Amino acid sequence: MKRGKRYLEAEKLLEKGKEYEAQEALEIIEKFPKAKFDETVELHVKLGVDSKHADQQVRGTVVLPNGTGKTLKVLVFAKGPKADEATKAGADFVGAEELIPKIEKENWFDYDVVVATPDMMGVVGRLGKVLGPKGLMPNPKSGTVTMDVAKAISEIKSGKVEYRLDKTNIIHLGFGKVSFGAKKLLENYNTVMEAIIKAKPISAKGQYIRSVAITTTMGPSLYINQK
Repeated sequence: MKRGKRYLEAEKLLEKGKEYEAQEALEIIEKFPKAKFDETVELHVKLGVDSKHADQQVRGTVVLPNGTGKTLKVLVFAKGPKADEATKAGADFVGAEELIPKIEKENWFDYDVVVATPDMMGVVGRLGKVLGPKGLMPNPKSGTVTMDVAKAISEIKSGKVEYRLDKTNIIHLGFGKVSFGAKKLLENYNTVMEAIIKAKPISAKGQYIRSVAITTTMGPSLYINQK
């Protein structure tokens, strides 16, 4: 694969085969040649679990102390007082059954997170085939099926992220922007890693954290010495 000039310049700052301390890695990322946009800093954690087994799933949410650097749009499925509560709390879109044809027939996906009150899950369940593949299906484990819609919206808007295993037993997530600087990114990184370590399944045997890498949207990967 042919790499761009900026990628190759960034790569020159790395030592081949070295595992960095998280702070050092983030300080190097600060020195990478800048893109034309504020790149996301991404985390990739390979775990020693088997996601095919229900008792070895690793999934949860964490509120980043410095946010994600991205303003997320929130859609809330709710009725009556809960719909009013969602609107007051800053939801971008609020509705019920009337939204189903818009999503199904018009491919309306102008939102990043979907929240629903438990009584609306019968309605939202009808959208499983379209919301599921996009990772938008509300879930109690991620705090997006709740009666406390105001709290859910507040957390999402202030930097709540979800972490979950993919089929290859790797967690991928963005934990800030390059413009945050190493100090704020390190605070976010530590918060996410603590949550992932705490989420270790009881049934997981052997080495839990297999490898940790951080990268930018357009940059090379730096491997982290995660004790």
